[in-house]
Amino acid sequence: MDSDKGNKVERALGIYTKLLNGYTVNKIQEAQDYGVDTRTIQRDIDDIRNFIELDSKGIGHNSVFYSRKEKGYRLEHIYKMKFTNSEVLAICKIILDSRAFTKDEMDVMLKKLIECCVPKCNNDLVKELIGNEQFHYVEPQHKTVFIDTMWNIGQAIKHYQFIEIDYEKRKGKEMVTRRLKPLAIMFSEYYFYLTAFIDDEEIQQNFDVLNDSFPTIYRIDRIKNLKVLDTRFSIQYNSRFEEGEFRKRVQFMYGGKLQRVKFEYSGESIEAILDRLPTARILKKENGIYTISADVFGKGIDMWLRSQGDLVKVLTRNGMNSM
Repeated sequence: MDSDKGNKVERALGIYTKLLNGYTVNKIQEAQDYGVDTRTIQRDIDDIRNFIELDSKGIGHNSVFYSRKEKGYRLEHIYKMKFTNSEVLAICKIILDSRAFTKDEMDVMLKKLIECCVPKCNNDLVKELIGNEQFHYVEPQHKTVFIDTMWNIGQAIKHYQFIEIDYEKRKGKEMVTRRLKPLAIMFSEYYFYLTAFIDDEEIQQNFDVLNDSFPTIYRIDRIKNLKVLDTRFSIQYNSRFEEGEFRKRVQFMYGGKLQRVKFEYSGESIEAILDRLPTARILKKENGIYTISADVFGKGIDMWLRSQGDLVKVLTRNGMNSM
């Protein structure tokens, strides 16, 4: 390869790399950097555009376009496929505020998220915006790395495989062994949870959920050992577990039977009540007091009702058979 061709390849690859990383390519600046005239840079850009359009299915970009505002060339589709600064900032803030992972896990995930999902030209800006919160991040007290366990549970759910777990109970750190039909992975209030049916009749007798269709709930970080079994279970389509519907009705991830609670609310923010209880319905409003009905699972609702103090007055509770 002669020097002119070598320089052309080097120059074209350099310009193409800038475009891929979300930078704006200015012809005059590039001509100065490479010691050529602007017509040469324009030919390089045209060659890149032709290559992209010929191989658009393989690469996934639309085209190179000229931005009058930025006075340079950009890749159209690749930039749209990246997160905007505001989108990735919001995602990073949500992940940080979840406080679900150890400090080391959090740092690695944020680094990957920014480097893979943000145009390179914006990386430093996003890092700066989350830097203080990332530095002062407080990891959960359990300090447990459980991502691989969660993935294995997800695979068992997908393939309808029984699992066996050694689980550390909430009180007294007692260890128990459970054989389960895993149903779903959920997140709430700093922790990831597994919802599952117990596959042991003797153990079931100690639970409120005996002979009904409501699952038990386990914090995944408290699963000390997991074994995915070769045996499989089946669930009829019309009775399959709907985690989205279950999530609307469970508070603080406490399991139990489904019930309908009717209460009065005299506070100022009815929006906060409707956001906390997605199944809540306003039955009436009179003299600034709302009468509300909500379908909820288990005993977690009691914790929430007590936290509202005098703003909430429970009127009735009724058990329900299904969702």
